[in-house]
Amino acid sequence: MHEKTTAPPTRSVQLHPDDPDNKPGKKRSSTRPIGILLLFAVLAGGFFVWRSTHKPQTTAAAGRGRGDRNGDLNARVPVAVTAAQRRDLPVYLDGLGSVEAFNTVTVKSRVDGQMMEVRFKEGQEVHQGDLLAIIDPRPFEVALAQAQANHAKDQAQLADAKLIAQRDGQLLKDGIIPQQQYDTQVALTNQLQAAVAADQAQIDSAKLNIDYAHITAPIDGRVGLRLVDPGNIVHASDQNGLLVITQMQPIAAIFTLPEDNLAAVNNRMRSGATLQVLALSRDNGTEITSGTLLTIDNQIDQTTGTFRLKAVFDNKDRALWPNQFVNARLLIDTKKNATIIPAAAIQRGDQGTFVYRVKSDNSVEVVPVTVGITEGTLSSIDSGLSPNDLVVTDGQDRLRAGVRVDPRPDTRPNGTANSPTNAQNLSPARGRQFQPPPGSQSFAGPGSQGNQPSGSSDNSPGSRSGNRNRRNPQQ
Repeated sequence: MHEKTTAPPTRSVQLHPDDPDNKPGKKRSSTRPIGILLLFAVLAGGFFVWRSTHKPQTTAAAGRGRGDRNGDLNARVPVAVTAAQRRDLPVYLDGLGSVEAFNTVTVKSRVDGQMMEVRFKEGQEVHQGDLLAIIDPRPFEVALAQAQANHAKDQAQLADAKLIAQRDGQLLKDGIIPQQQYDTQVALTNQLQAAVAADQAQIDSAKLNIDYAHITAPIDGRVGLRLVDPGNIVHASDQNGLLVITQMQPIAAIFTLPEDNLAAVNNRMRSGATLQVLALSRDNGTEITSGTLLTIDNQIDQTTGTFRLKAVFDNKDRALWPNQFVNARLLIDTKKNATIIPAAAIQRGDQGTFVYRVKSDNSVEVVPVTVGITEGTLSSIDSGLSPNDLVVTDGQDRLRAGVRVDPRPDTRPNGTANSPTNAQNLSPARGRQFQPPPGSQSFAGPGSQGNQPSGSSDNSPGSRSGNRNRRNPQQ
């Protein structure tokens, strides 16, 4: 018998479409807000972590990039400073020139003959009258002996002729001889006197040739290289000499200046002033020696618009040599009691020239100045500054009025090394000692061995000259 299994009846459930609880996907919709909130929490946490780690660098970079001009005025900017000083400022005119020997002599033989001896060494210092070389004197000695013999013979004949003329004069008075005979004897006596004089001239000529055979130094100086070796036949007509002597003490230098400076130099010369001239090396880095201006040339070179000057130097240490290239500096004037600062401190803006002066609270102020003259790395200030004022010489690009600074003395070779001013241990309060802020770095300026200020680079503003691009110092 087969039992019939009947499945339970299936209950039909109908979902109402308007019932929100019966919509499909209800469970999935309830978890979506939680995921979104978690995602926002993770992103927010990452943003705060990133902000906390990058904010100091961004701020520092902004401070460096903007130069702290629009940043915090209380942030100290490292700068180099120098104290203004009142002293005399020399005014120089610079020219290019070359050294010339005061005297140069090419020594030649004045007689013909064989050079027997050389009594000098190449490069030797000789004095006037020193024996340099000997030409074979024997031919001239023979000529001297012959002239002396002729002189003796003619003197004897002259003495005899004078006696005969004396006797003939007495006989003429007695009427024994005619007048013609007496006149003939007198003429013979005069002829013999002339012969004796000619013989004496021959003797003097032979002696002179013997002297010429012994060649001596005509001036004091230094002997150059030998041009003729012993044993060679030399002639008085030879174009090349035996040696060249160059006078080294004193020595001269010829240099040129623009014709615009002629009036100033000429007026000083006419007033009787002694003008100092400095001879410097080719790179202007070393002062070789000093001398005085001797004269001005009598014309201007139209092709170059310059005039030539001649200076003389004692050259006791023989530092100058003929044909040496030098830079000449003519001291034309001296500005008395001038206020001096490095030229690197002077800035130029729309309102004119100005400097940054450090006040007693280590903040800077913009001070308009009137620049007088600039000599090398120094400038004189006619108005705007007083002695001992501290001015900024490096780091001006990061400054504006009111910014606080970390002042350090400028120790660059092109800063204060060539200047008598020195800002070491000076405060803005006129010479008072000041202590650097704790933790600040030493500043030695670009190109030195010291540490550079924070945020500076190799193209630091101190490495540029005072003629900067125009800018407004108040920005």
